Amino acid sequence: MKIGKIKLKGKAILAPMAGVTDFAYREICMQMGAGYAVTEMVSAKALEYEDKKSFHIAELDDKTRPVAIQIFGDEPKTMALAAKKLMKYRPDAIDINMGCPVPKIAGNRSGSALMKHPELCGEIVAAIHKAVDVPVTVKIRKGWDENLINAPAVAKICEQAGAAAIAVHGRTKMQMYTGQADWNSIKAVKQAVEIPVIGNGDVTSGEKAAQMLKDTGCDFVMVGRAAMGNPWIFDDINQYLKAGTPAVKPTLDERIAVIKKHIETLCGRNGENRGMREARKHVAWYFFGLKGAAECRRRAGELSVLDDLYRLLDDVYRMNQEE
Repeated sequence: MKIGKIKLKGKAILAPMAGVTDFAYREICMQMGAGYAVTEMVSAKALEYEDKKSFHIAELDDKTRPVAIQIFGDEPKTMALAAKKLMKYRPDAIDINMGCPVPKIAGNRSGSALMKHPELCGEIVAAIHKAVDVPVTVKIRKGWDENLINAPAVAKICEQAGAAAIAVHGRTKMQMYTGQADWNSIKAVKQAVEIPVIGNGDVTSGEKAAQMLKDTGCDFVMVGRAAMGNPWIFDDINQYLKAGTPAVKPTLDERIAVIKKHIETLCGRNGENRGMREARKHVAWYFFGLKGAAECRRRAGELSVLDDLYRLLDDVYRMNQEE
């Protein structure tokens, strides 16, 4: 199971998600069985201007490999320069964001807006491919809207420009994250190119992952929103692909231990003040499905120091302790 010269540890990949797939969460997901991960997107323009926050997002360590750093932008030269600068972190690959649908990205001709300019997509891939000696991958969408569904054509152009793999989200830009992902669009890309294809969209369990692989012929599955607060999904996918049965759900003790480790790692890296602000959303996601979840999510939004977290988790444990 390879992308270029990268040997993946499995077929399940952690998707890039801004504000979610940070250093600490990638580490947790890799430990839970993710075979590969992609960082939060980083602005190529910001890297050109030596923005410290952007470089901080891109920092890697050997606990979370293999991993790609994802960049976004719309200027081939700027993107190539950014990719070169990121080589100091020794990424296993550089991933190009051609799928982000949010207005502040797509509104500036970056992200999914690139789907409207297939030739530019190829120019960006070619420039980065020439600039770095690691595989260059691309994440695209089904298309811009229902009148411009061109994922197979864009994928082919990217392949010809040197892309080592293509990830396809089966929704258009205009759909954002609503409706159902069109897995047929992933299948169409797989039939259009020779390089590995990564399917993305509505993979919410091991069973769904197996179904996507079967229905589309894609080589890997990418998990995004379904992994928020649920890193155990990677264990479930691996177990289902291996044995055809779901993984055993984590116990309450295991859930709390993972939450602690995640947030402690986050604070250790970013400092307790900033780390706890970033932790609030993660902690709230972890509580879905537990007793008292609504009140616990409210309290998660007020976390300021690690002791706040420990007190909250003690209360969660008492409310959900198995008899």
